[in-house]
Amino acid sequence: MFSTYFQLGFEHITDLNGYDHMLFLLALCAAYVYSDWKKILVLVTAFTIGHSITLALAVLNIIPINGAWIEFLIPVTIVATAAKNIIAKQGKAATATYLMALGFGLIHGMGFSNYLRSLLGDELLMPLFSFNIGLEVGQLLVVSIIFLVQFVLINTISVKHKHWNVVVSLIAGGISLLLAAQRIPF
Repeated sequence: MFSTYFQLGFEHITDLNGYDHMLFLLALCAAYVYSDWKKILVLVTAFTIGHSITLALAVLNIIPINGAWIEFLIPVTIVATAAKNIIAKQGKAATATYLMALGFGLIHGMGFSNYLRSLLGDELLMPLFSFNIGLEVGQLLVVSIIFLVQFVLINTISVKHKHWNVVVSLIAGGISLLLAAQRIPF
């Protein structure tokens, strides 16, 4: 059972059809450099914790979910993250950034709950635990690829980090703005 839900969590974050998750990670990482790996680990883990909390609450039917609003809010969180990257000074308000990642994880967690609820049987703890471990491992893989690309661009063609941050944030934010516009639940 562990491997099944681990794989499901891993694929949830690495599935190219669900690229909004990767866009969020891209926007989350854009303001940082590879040497900030500890900060990124905390950010990604904060996101996973938020994701885990609402995923569990939604699967248990403790919080109601309006899928249309969640699908709209997910790209809005990416736009907000990208905007923060461009507007905020690097290194400022680190606690606020961690809280933002946690809060946005709460929103993202609700996005997968209906599907996961349909898969779960009577046991809940182990499937949720293994799903979230798979999710975290998948996120760390995506983040590693993002920082590998960043490292290559900064060290081989001398892209300045501030340019990387702005361009990557604009791309992630722009795509997400289009997604949000397509998903307005009215």
